[in-house]
Amino acid sequence: MHAARDALRTYGDRVPRACLRRAGLVLAAVLLLAGCTDTVAPAPRKAATKAKPTMSCSPAPLERRAAATLIAGMPHVTSASDALGRSLVDLGVGGLFLSEANVESARQLTALLRDLRSRARGPLLVSTDEESGRVALTREIVGPGPSPRRLARQQPPAQVRGFAAELGRELAGVGVNLDLAPLFDLDAGPSDGIVGDRSFSADPQIASEYALAFSNGLVDAGITPTVKHFPGQGRSAVDTHRDGGLVKATLQELQATDLRPFQDAIDAGAPVVMLNHLGYTALDGGLPATMSPKAYALLREMGFEGVAMTDSVGMGAVNLRWDFPEAAVRAVAAGADAVLVTDGTQAERMRDGLVDAVRSGRLPETRLNEAAARVTALAGGDPNRIACVAVQLPTFGRTAGAAPRPSGSATASARGSASAGPTASTGPAQRSATPSPSSSPTPRKSPLVPVASPSSPLFRSAAPTTSPRSSPTSSPAG
Repeated sequence: MHAARDALRTYGDRVPRACLRRAGLVLAAVLLLAGCTDTVAPAPRKAATKAKPTMSCSPAPLERRAAATLIAGMPHVTSASDALGRSLVDLGVGGLFLSEANVESARQLTALLRDLRSRARGPLLVSTDEESGRVALTREIVGPGPSPRRLARQQPPAQVRGFAAELGRELAGVGVNLDLAPLFDLDAGPSDGIVGDRSFSADPQIASEYALAFSNGLVDAGITPTVKHFPGQGRSAVDTHRDGGLVKATLQELQATDLRPFQDAIDAGAPVVMLNHLGYTALDGGLPATMSPKAYALLREMGFEGVAMTDSVGMGAVNLRWDFPEAAVRAVAAGADAVLVTDGTQAERMRDGLVDAVRSGRLPETRLNEAAARVTALAGGDPNRIACVAVQLPTFGRTAGAAPRPSGSATASARGSASAGPTASTGPAQRSATPSPSSSPTPRKSPLVPVASPSSPLFRSAAPTTSPRSSPTSSPAG
């Protein structure tokens, strides 16, 4: 009872006296009912309301998310019994890259890819570099074809679309679903130049029209095309397989020419864009575009919402400056979703480098999740299951009035006449390769907001993080 009075005195210091009097009367009544004991029976409580379970998402282990950003080559793997192919699939890479060394026959390649896919935990990208012409890594299967420049000079766009559809069906038949082609670069230089006859034209309008026709032909066959090499590689004669180069052009100059075909591709729904290893004074001049936050920011500002992919990081422009793990970290931090490495023996080190970068804070986990989700979605998987990120990738739409899928005879005619030589050229061959000033669009303004700040530790220095190699790693991609 004394304790109760003391409590009331303390309580009375904080509440009005009227309230205190009411509290005293209530307490007295309770004590009376309880037999004036020193204990008070607690009032019965209402049953607690059970909380409804909340929807939650648990991403895949960090190691798996990191591996999902890698597209890895399998040097000299021709059978699923080869250890490297199995180890890459077990690692969980987002995709595989096929070179000439993987191809012996259609039957052999079909069996290899079927067996590797059966071992994978989910959908798997299988890519190759089939541009037609001199860069044709599956020539053993699809056969020889004319260069893109010759196609544009000798055939109308509808026929080029049919040609690409036939090529795509050959690729799809063995299990390929991603072609690292075509080029949207501009070049009118020597045919054997770094870009050369791999480009459809030096005229932005012609290059765009034909590259889109080729892309849509691949789509007709169920193959995802890749738009490359952003932001345009035709201005440089440097072979980035061996060394780096610098493009000295203003952003306005790039927008008036080089970027126009890329903008057309983005507007048409391009799902994949590959960046090149050249530096650009208009962007981060000291960094290759594949490692440049401003290059990826420019690509996104142009409206691109698909998978941004690097060219192979084994090429000299990158590999002579940064070791494979560091290149992967820098690329993803800058804005890359998929990192291409033709030497798959480096994939595990690259995976571990990405994991370590996230754990140390050098690479934001949200950036890695975004990249892994996009690559997973491109492969046909569920991005929510891998990274708890909802992704909807763009897709190439069929252009109005485009020709339907051609018959085999029509495509054979396209191949034959395209290979016949310049005398067969009519129409497109007469078009000027020099864009008229009136055709240049008004330059788009770009805030160039980097994905990762160039002042961060990742981008403060362009110096190598490892000892330079005596020669770049062999890399057929490009």
